[in-house]
Parts: sequence; structure tokens; C-alpha cells
Amino acid sequence: MKKILLLGSGELGKEFVISAKRLGCYVVACDSYAGAPAMQVADESCVFSMLDEAPLRAAIAQHKPDLIVPEIEAIRTEVLLEVEKEGFEVIPSARAANLTMNRDRIRDVAMGLGVRTAKFNYAESADALLAQANAIGFPVVIKPVMSSSGKGQSVAKTAADIQASWDYACAGMRGDRKKVIVEEFINFEFEITLLTIRQRKGPTLFCEPIGHVQERGDYQYSWQPQPMLPSYLKAAQDMADKVTADLGGAGLFGVEFFVTKDEVIFSELSPRPHDTGMVTMISQNLSEFDLHARAILGLPIANIVCTEGASAVVLATQDGSNPTYTGVAEALSEPDVDVRIFGKPTTRPYRRMAVALAKNANALARARAAAAKISVVV
Repeated sequence: MKKILLLGSGELGKEFVISAKRLGCYVVACDSYAGAPAMQVADESCVFSMLDEAPLRAAIAQHKPDLIVPEIEAIRTEVLLEVEKEGFEVIPSARAANLTMNRDRIRDVAMGLGVRTAKFNYAESADALLAQANAIGFPVVIKPVMSSSGKGQSVAKTAADIQASWDYACAGMRGDRKKVIVEEFINFEFEITLLTIRQRKGPTLFCEPIGHVQERGDYQYSWQPQPMLPSYLKAAQDMADKVTADLGGAGLFGVEFFVTKDEVIFSELSPRPHDTGMVTMISQNLSEFDLHARAILGLPIANIVCTEGASAVVLATQDGSNPTYTGVAEALSEPDVDVRIFGKPTTRPYRRMAVALAKNANALARARAAAAKISVVV
């Protein structure tokens, strides 16, 4: 039985714990607050900030895990680099966790490998942001170098928007780095997440591309498969293979791309299951969480079968605690529809609280209709 120390216990972590438990693992779930979703299904839990070096080290020393599995980016990854040298295994690797904790580092890696990215630069003040935006050309997309679920992301259409974008990015930052990435606005036809699985033994595998739509920088609904030209899909797979091979290790990566009329452009990468990939809980025979668990445990992945599927998020509208849900029965009355309530103990405006899933014909429309029937009550 493998002991896993899970760093971050949100809804993605919860599904991963379920997959890992089915394969006989013992999981210790960690997060900054008690009662986080993954803690509800794990064997043990720890509450501390993973940006705090001392308790992070203490948790690793206490539990002596076989595998350290990050689920979030806000981690003192320098500690992971050090404990890896001491013999602990970090998934997919401490280097991957360290580089992808900040958007600037992984973007630099991709560019260094010759992967096509949007034009970008960095800024550590509103004045520097304005200068870089002028150099790239408006409109520009502005994001904190470290955040999650699109927090702090905005589009500045003119110089008059820069101060507001800077303030919004600072408010959405995680960690202690006041730094943003500013990049050219890509007029894409659609964007995809390409779930990429590096196995301990065997070739790198790819799921069918997942299309998705964002609002406020956060995904709202996704679908699989996203139709695209075979040559463009091959280009995305080649870039994903190149970047994940450089990062090393075993596990599932969520690699995001912009797809324009003329080309495929690398956007971002997460060395872990991706929020848009929640659709795989209904669209695939093995969800992204099953695939991550098998890959890190060195278990075979015989095949990945995809059917038409879609996901749509259910958001909270106000601050509160101990939420309840209405409309679930109505949502589940439709065939081939499922609902996953995450079990978060508190709410805030736009916080993701559940997801509606649908498969087969018109999956996207039915997933969105199901999500619209569900309300979060506090």
C-alpha cells in the first residue's frame, strides 16, 4: 500500500483521493482549512498553509509518504526540491512543481524548447506593466504569475485599464510574489486542454482534446472531444510531449493551447489533473483522476475510450457557510446526466461548488441546463 501526502484538498483532490483509494492507497490530505473536499474521503488530514515552510516540512517528516502529490500551485516548492534530494518522491517531479508554481518559469521553459507561445513579458509594478503593454500592443491579457482558477486575470484594452488590471491581479495573487505576466491577446477560434499522461513504463498518452469556455479567467463549461484538424492536434501533442518530457516524472498534465485559424499556441501547463478535465468523469472510461493515479503508481493504462461529454460548473452567489443545494433532483431527472457536489464548507461569490455532467447527444446543452437548475443556498 502506497502512502500519499496530498498537498491541496479541493474538488480535484477529492476525486483523485477516490481514485487512489480504489487502488489501495493510504492518503493524507492537506489544506489550509479544515473540512476541505479531499479531507472528507482521505484516511487522515492536516491543516496548514503549504506556503509555510515549517509545517510543510513537519508533515513530510511525520507521515513519511511514498509519494508527495501536489494538487495546488501555492506550495513552498523549494521544500519539495530539498526533500526530493533526501529520497522522497514528488509527483511528477519537484522541478515540475517548482517551475509550474509560477507562470513566468513554465513559459520560459516552453519558449526555451522552441514551443510557440504568445508574446509575453513580466511586470512588478503598474508603471512597468504599462510599459510592457505598450511594447506588446493593446489589447493585452494580464495574469498574476501565481494564482489558480483564473483569479486575478483580466484584459486591458487601453492604457486606461492598466491600473485596474494591476490592482485586480494583485488581489488575485497567491503566494508572496507581486509580479504579473502580460501577454498578447490571441484571437483564437477555441482553446483546448490536452490531458497528457506520462507513464513510468510505456509511451506518453493523450486524451481527446477538451474544449472549454472561461469567464473572469475561470472555466465555466467544457466538452470532449473538441473537433480540430488532425495536423493541429498533432502539433499540440508534439508540444505537450516536448514540455512534459523536459519536466520529467510520471503523472497526468493538463496542457492548455490556443487554436487559431493558422496555428496552435502553447498557453499554460499544470502538472496535475485540470479543472476543465472534470468532464472526463462522464466522457471517458478512465477519468483524469484514474489516469493520474495509475500513472503515478506505475499501473498499466490499457486504453482510453472517449464518448461525447460535457461539464458545467455550479457557482455560489454570496458569502456563507454550510450550504445546501436545490434543484439537484430536477437536474438528475434527465438521462445521462450526473451531478458532483464538492462539499466545500463555505461559499463566496463565483466560488465553484459543484459540477453538472452530461454525455451522448447534445451533451453541452444538457450539462449547462442541468447546472442552471441547481442553486446554492446559504
